[in-house]
Amino acid sequence: MRLAGKRALVTGGGGGIGLGIVEAFRAEGAEVFACGRTPRDLAGWVTCDVSDAAQVAAMLSEIGDLDVLVNNAGVQVEKTVADSTDDDWDAVVGINCRGVFNTCRAAIPRMRAGGSIINIGSISGHVADPSMALYNGSKAFVHGLTRSIAVDHGPAIRCNAICPGWIETGMLEAGFALADDPAAARADALARHPVRRFGQPADIAAMAVWLASDAAAFASGQMFTVDGGMTAASPIQPGGG
Repeated sequence: MRLAGKRALVTGGGGGIGLGIVEAFRAEGAEVFACGRTPRDLAGWVTCDVSDAAQVAAMLSEIGDLDVLVNNAGVQVEKTVADSTDDDWDAVVGINCRGVFNTCRAAIPRMRAGGSIINIGSISGHVADPSMALYNGSKAFVHGLTRSIAVDHGPAIRCNAICPGWIETGMLEAGFALADDPAAARADALARHPVRRFGQPADIAAMAVWLASDAAAFASGQMFTVDGGMTAASPIQPGGG
């Protein structure tokens, strides 16, 4: 019960990585609230659009003091810069950038001493996925904001980011759908993972539990890549010459 006595909020907690983190936190003894844009029949659920600062402020006022904040809410648009519209910008930057900023700004004054903010970044904030320009840029913003919060608000608050690789969610399938041959693209991607599988939400949740716990008391301002070794590998595969 590594999180016993801690109160946590997970944005985008209705499915995928977010729901995995909610379940893992509760299994470790935390009191967990989760939010998203649509109502859900889930314990501790708050309906909130994190891109709206007023809604975020109202949510934090309702929830009260926190020990842990996980900024997981995110969207992606599969387009290049040249193809992206103003609406695409508003959608991606509104949730992925402004949403993280809004939630951190509202939560920081309510974080108990020793609190932990965990932002869900991405390997796409380090290396660019094709035709994902706005998403790539938004995750680089999240990484920069993470460092700034760690520097400006320590020692009272620690702030880190988890940078997932390719996790089995709807976002992964949308990325493969861009390929001329999605099945071949999937097989090629799998071969580039030394662990020979894609990630599961539970893989990211395990890192989140550690970062939320007192065991990670000396970790702050860091980007923790959890990608099955994909970004560690050369694009030349064994036997490929």
